[in-house]
Amino acid sequence: DFYASVYHATNIGKMFRPDQPLMPNYKWIPIGYHGRASSIVPSGSPIPRPSGQTMADGAEAPTFGLSKVLDYELEVGFFIREGNEQGQPVSIAEAENHIFGLCLVNDWSARDIQRWEYQPLGPFLSKSFATTISPWIVTTEALEPFRVPAFQRGDGDPQPLAYLDSPQNRERGGFDIKLEVLIATEQMRQQKIAPHRLSSSNTKDLYWTFAQMLTHHTSNGCNLRSGDLLASGTVSGPTKDSQGSLIELTERGAQPITLPTGEIRRFLENGDEVILRGYCEREGFRRIGFGECRGVIVG
Repeated sequence: DFYASVYHATNIGKMFRPDQPLMPNYKWIPIGYHGRASSIVPSGSPIPRPSGQTMADGAEAPTFGLSKVLDYELEVGFFIREGNEQGQPVSIAEAENHIFGLCLVNDWSARDIQRWEYQPLGPFLSKSFATTISPWIVTTEALEPFRVPAFQRGDGDPQPLAYLDSPQNRERGGFDIKLEVLIATEQMRQQKIAPHRLSSSNTKDLYWTFAQMLTHHTSNGCNLRSGDLLASGTVSGPTKDSQGSLIELTERGAQPITLPTGEIRRFLENGDEVILRGYCEREGFRRIGFGECRGVIVG
């Protein structure tokens, strides 16, 4: 799982490091971590609230119990078509040939567990309890009409190192996939109120392309296998209504969201259903949807 949205990385960084939101390596290297394949579940599967060790502000010792700060992450994943031999990196020119297709991914996150465990090695139990994926894979062939150039880096940003750069990747390494996050609380469902949209974003705002993620993953000789799943990390955009997680939308809970029922949400409550949607559309071509990526939090 990667961290490919510079907007998401900056938003999170500001919360914890206001003077240095992005670490020095961010614009040079696709940042990622290894997650669990065993806890990937299909859309519609219930999501049990995880337990873990947390440290409350001002406390002298951590406690163990159910997470109180549960979040979603709006992501796009890609499946490996054909792997590579161990010790044989995949070049950026060949990376696209190894990608079979894309899906939606919700990398559920227990922020209170994450906050206590993430230093110095990053996420562990805060993200390994469940990851939901949408019900089918949309092939890269079907997505050809919706290709766009790679993210336009700002003035002063470094250009990718040679192993992460190619004319093809610069010209058409991105995808124009429109994404949405909606929520339906238990009360909303009982009152037959339609799901409430929390945000919308687009994969064309990812700082790193899927090809760059794959190439970097194999650059040390790591072997991928057919069917492996890699994910983008939270897809956030430059505006408030394009942020792909509650920790961003509510500013760590300081700015709660009011739903149509009057309910308040800082983070997810039991009975909340999170719905991710994605689609591509362009004049002259058939609209392509990704199906819904759904999950209900259960206590």
